Amino acid sequence: MRLIAFEQEGRAQWGARVGDELVALADLVPGLPAEPNAALAALNLPEGAPALAAKLEAAPKRPLAGIARLPAVPRPGKIICIGLNYVEHAREGNNPIPDYPAVFLRGPSSLAAHGSALLRPRASHKFDYEAELAIVIGRRARHLTEANALAHVAGYTCMNEGSLRDFQRKSTQWSMGKNFDRTGGLGPEIVTPDELPQGPNALRISSRINGRTLQDSNTADMIFSVPRILAILTEVMTLEPGDVIATGTPSGVGYPRQPPVFMQPGDTVEIEIEGIGILSNSVEDEA
Repeated sequence: MRLIAFEQEGRAQWGARVGDELVALADLVPGLPAEPNAALAALNLPEGAPALAAKLEAAPKRPLAGIARLPAVPRPGKIICIGLNYVEHAREGNNPIPDYPAVFLRGPSSLAAHGSALLRPRASHKFDYEAELAIVIGRRARHLTEANALAHVAGYTCMNEGSLRDFQRKSTQWSMGKNFDRTGGLGPEIVTPDELPQGPNALRISSRINGRTLQDSNTADMIFSVPRILAILTEVMTLEPGDVIATGTPSGVGYPRQPPVFMQPGDTVEIEIEGIGILSNSVEDEA
């Protein structure tokens, strides 16, 4: 099943995509909570996805074109980011291969929906692209093991974890370079695990700017797999429905290139992940 977050009458709603059409899940699931993260929990993903998907063909539909899309998770409780999680990306930055992940947080105001513009801020033009697989949590989780971790995942989506490199390096903490408004694309949809029989750690992942491929790798190059990331994080904190975890970017980012390549106003930036889809955003200057 493929879930899309959209806005209608001033509030966020969930829909399920069926080809070029959309089923509003509030019409299909009686009593679905209005708050998006509570609704995600009520859908009982991933376990309930096949049963729900079986009802979609007979449900009333509307055209997908013209809906007001929101970030794949409209208002995550937490956006947890993993740094230096691909072997070749660590090497391109002359970093040692870590034995414990670098972890930092983003805020919801840093997100942008599929099809909307990313904002290059006034304060910096060193706006780098980062193709990332993002995990969306479906069930409250603490003290997971690698064996049971994936049962708590609602699904996966694409992220462009845009980074302002000079602000990222103003201190040993990366958060200031990762939290400018509308610098991180998230979408186009959440794909439930049953749609990915190969699992999350065998997916081709790439980025393009104006059709030029800049990153082209596979999630198999991750240092810390998706189950391992979840086990490490839940040793420390409780994960809740609607939390998003960005799992790191592969090699090919802009800052180590000669000359560096950064996102510019007028660019079209695409993040593509096998089995999930293409996240597309334009770039414009902050007003």
